Amino acid sequence: MEPLGIPARCYDVSTTPPVLAAELAQAWADIQRHHPELPDLAAPESLIGESSSACGAELSFERLLHEAVHGIAASRGVRDTSRAGRYHNRRFLAIAEELGLDHPEEPHPSSGFSLVTLNPEARKRYRPTIERLQRALKAHTAATAADTARSFRGPAARHGSSGGGVRVKAVCDCGRNVRVVPSVLAQAPIVCGGCGKPFRIPEVVGAVAG
Repeated sequence: MEPLGIPARCYDVSTTPPVLAAELAQAWADIQRHHPELPDLAAPESLIGESSSACGAELSFERLLHEAVHGIAASRGVRDTSRAGRYHNRRFLAIAEELGLDHPEEPHPSSGFSLVTLNPEARKRYRPTIERLQRALKAHTAATAADTARSFRGPAARHGSSGGGVRVKAVCDCGRNVRVVPSVLAQAPIVCGGCGKPFRIPEVVGAVAG
């Protein structure tokens, strides 16, 4: 089921990180439809494999919504954390509640109100988005579980880079943009959640299309 006014799409739930990044970008766009002041997500693929004890180690829609709280705080010029980003203050909590996240207990001594959870209303609102993202994450997890310590994954894995190169700006026809590694975009298209068209890197359009 798609939200009203949004054309239905068939989502190729692949095991490749570029497609998972596209699903993350689509989920982010779903949040933006309810909260237009939320800035674009610059590099969805950067969340894949990234762990944050302060914001939630497990990649999920709840984690994505948590990151969206920080995005809105940044757009408003609100300082929502302290202690090098670990402690989430009451300003963070106020925005989190706007987005459908609750923190029913007292703040944690070191992370504050970081451990927020989806309330029932938000879970219902984003149910199609949550289900779609869970399928993509499950496929990605199944694929990466096959990796072993003996697998050689190159310099990107050694240095903790999810992209394996320098990110450049990719744009879509409606004017939105993301930062992406050209080789990642060449593997599979990343679709804009606003206009439904793929992002492209203007200066290397011919190379990507070929």
